[in-house]
Amino acid sequence: MQLTEKTQLTSREKIRAMVMTALGAAIISALAPIAIPLGNFVPISLATLGVMLCGAVLGRKTGTMATLIYLILGMVGMPVFANYSSGAAILIGPTGGYLVGYLPLAYLTGLLAEKENKTMLIAGMVIGTAVLYALGTVWFMHVTTMDLKASLGLCVIPFLFGDTCKMITVFLLRDALRRFSPGRF
Repeated sequence: MQLTEKTQLTSREKIRAMVMTALGAAIISALAPIAIPLGNFVPISLATLGVMLCGAVLGRKTGTMATLIYLILGMVGMPVFANYSSGAAILIGPTGGYLVGYLPLAYLTGLLAEKENKTMLIAGMVIGTAVLYALGTVWFMHVTTMDLKASLGLCVIPFLFGDTCKMITVFLLRDALRRFSPGRF
């Protein structure tokens, strides 16, 4: 059976998507363990940088799939979460909502990055981060029984500056990295 040119292109696109998904998951897995413990439940890590980068460079589908694979790797025991931690207990612990919030962060960053407009890229990262904060904080409050004010003081306020710096980094790196990424979204 001979493959048509269209079938070959589709096969190449599938292989490209698999490779880029694996590369994205590897980038998040390499960045996320790098963390600074704050003495509370939530450390400062480079995970959100990796997640936003995947969404911005790979788009909503591939970026979100890379993020999902990263979460699965951590859940099954690979030490890819902050401070080289792992396991399903992390996902149901106080920081689990923030980890799950990486999925909408990747999706929204990628969705708006696909508009090929730098303002939309920024909007995607800001909206995605807001959703991540909301999901994470609600889960944190549920697990710890802390009130909203205390939870925001521990889990959101200390991260605003760093997450803004990560967004600027993604904004500055995105176009350069996409030159090395074959094809478009």
